[in-house]
Amino acid sequence: MRLTVFGATGGVGHEVVRQALDAGHEVTAVVRDPARLEVPAHERLRVVVVRDLTDEEALIPVLEGREAVVSALGPASNKQARLTPVAGPALRSIVSAMDRAGVSRLSAVSAAPVAPDGPEDGALTRLLVYPLLRRALRDLYADLAVMEAAIAASRTRWTVIRPPRLLNRPRTGTYRRAIDANVPGGKVVSRADVADALLTTLSDPSTAGHAIGIAA
Repeated sequence: MRLTVFGATGGVGHEVVRQALDAGHEVTAVVRDPARLEVPAHERLRVVVVRDLTDEEALIPVLEGREAVVSALGPASNKQARLTPVAGPALRSIVSAMDRAGVSRLSAVSAAPVAPDGPEDGALTRLLVYPLLRRALRDLYADLAVMEAAIAASRTRWTVIRPPRLLNRPRTGTYRRAIDANVPGGKVVSRADVADALLTTLSDPSTAGHAIGIAA
């Protein structure tokens, strides 16, 4: 598959690029600073610098001829999201550019607290954990909520992945999934497994138009 990956220099993004190459895909990694890409040079890897992800005209060349897009974009911190939202503005432009370039399949990472509360979250999480997180990281989650709304309103065949707390652990491939809900009791998941979920959903038509909760 020919993929374009946004957010390729982040913790999840570099795992997406690495796993995609290992799986035999052809990858265009979109970055702001190529020196931060933690993936060795590869014959199936093209690295393209795009400094303004809201510039649709700059996005068209990295999308033309691609079969799918993976977004690992997200604010690095609540402060960054408050000062300069990242995911929402970028995805509004990316989905529009995808439409113009004729690319329809998209998977994007969000976060578990962006999901509406459900019984699967448990009383402690609904009444204490998520309210505290949403207050402390309100700008970060607001950015991701805008991103999700832009994706849902697009004409793409999209899948959103909503993980809980991220850990730097190896890929297991045995994480749990929940369709349009968070995983019951899900507390953590590895960044490598998030990358796996982003990639595997691209070839799973049953996930199109859904948010997928994942957790270890």
